[in-house]
Amino acid sequence: MELWFTERHTPHVEFSIRVDRQLYSGQSEFQRIDVFDSKEFGRFLTLDGYMMLTEKDEFIYHEMMVHVPMAVHPDPEKILVIGAGDGGVVRELAKYQKVNTIDVVEIDELVVEVCKIHLPQTACGFMDERVNLHFEDGLKYIRYHENEYDLIIVDSTDPFGPGEGLFTKEFYGNCYKALKEDGIMVNQHESPFYAGDALAMQRAHKRIVESFPISKVYQAHIPTYPSGHWLFGFSSKKYHPIRDLDKARWNTFGFKTRYYNTNLHVGAFYLPNYVEELLRDVE
Repeated sequence: MELWFTERHTPHVEFSIRVDRQLYSGQSEFQRIDVFDSKEFGRFLTLDGYMMLTEKDEFIYHEMMVHVPMAVHPDPEKILVIGAGDGGVVRELAKYQKVNTIDVVEIDELVVEVCKIHLPQTACGFMDERVNLHFEDGLKYIRYHENEYDLIIVDSTDPFGPGEGLFTKEFYGNCYKALKEDGIMVNQHESPFYAGDALAMQRAHKRIVESFPISKVYQAHIPTYPSGHWLFGFSSKKYHPIRDLDKARWNTFGFKTRYYNTNLHVGAFYLPNYVEELLRDVE
């Protein structure tokens, strides 16, 4: 008998991975958590039946979430990560020695505990002594912080369920207030390809544009996410993601990345025409 994990991307499209075994299944206060093992993608994490990451392609998402803003901001010392219970974003941030503090706000403590056991490839980042874990609602946490962070990374789930509040105008406005005068916010921006995902992307972009003077979108290819075409948002009070990119400084770090590089950084902001049109419609 064969076991397959299947995620429905649209009413007419499904994505399936053949599973060798199920390593974990549990129900937290917020969501169902499953970890599977597969030959093609290694171990992978799903929440409420939606793909969060696989061992094979997680590096693409996490490198693009972290190194794009870190190559632009000249001196990011205090960083807030909202979501990111798998630890991949923290792992990439921990490579930067000049970072002093990484506050991680994750609503579901069980996600972190499960990933520490079953996905050490990403959860290893939580071991860094600069990491402070806060198990609470990111929407509520951000309300009580002002002019505090150099960088906020919003590594949220999709805009429904536990992650729904992280796509609201109130949330983005509070992120703006929580950033210092030259702060940057980066968020996962959904996919532009399928109609339902594109609508969610447009809705988020419209709300961010209303809060930040600089709001740009960049892209990456992530095979296990719907359509494989995924967007990220770069929003800032001061810095432009291309004009203020310091290639020479970032390259002196000597990081061994598998996806990100400073040439790709620039190219990622040059979007296909259909995506530009979707963004213009709400700008």
